[in-house]
Amino acid sequence: MQSQQYQQQRRKLAAAFLAFIFILAAVDNAEAGKKEKPEKKMKKSDCGEWQWSVCVPTSGDCGLGTREGTRTGAECKQTMKTQRCKIPCNWKKQFGAECKYQFQAWGECDLNTALKTRTGSLKRALHNADCQKTVTISKPCGKLTKAKPQEVINKEVRDIKRKMKSSA
Repeated sequence: MQSQQYQQQRRKLAAAFLAFIFILAAVDNAEAGKKEKPEKKMKKSDCGEWQWSVCVPTSGDCGLGTREGTRTGAECKQTMKTQRCKIPCNWKKQFGAECKYQFQAWGECDLNTALKTRTGSLKRALHNADCQKTVTISKPCGKLTKAKPQEVINKEVRDIKRKMKSSA
């Protein structure tokens, strides 16, 4: 009886082993049938960085405009392109729309010129713009009471005294 049980276990084990071999062969065969995907070829571009011109307004001296971009490269498909841009219509345009500055506080009013000034340091230059490292701007001080010359003050004092005497 033990011999029969042993024989049955042996057959079961052999069947399981054969099933395992069959499955392993099927998986291996399926893998061999698959086409290997070719590795993606990384194209090395010889295109240089884009170099941009300053923004040129479509009309007037500010507002919407365009800038031209160029780059080099023998195998580069696109070496020129045009990009839309905008030039702000404010006082900063005198330094170029692509030049961004960090400005100090306004200085004291110069009584001789009636102007106050402040200095700006270049924060960043957009699109490879050629910008000044530092800039100075001026603006009117606003309403000032200018110091009167002493002779005008003396005349006003005399006039007041005269009016006081005549009304007394």
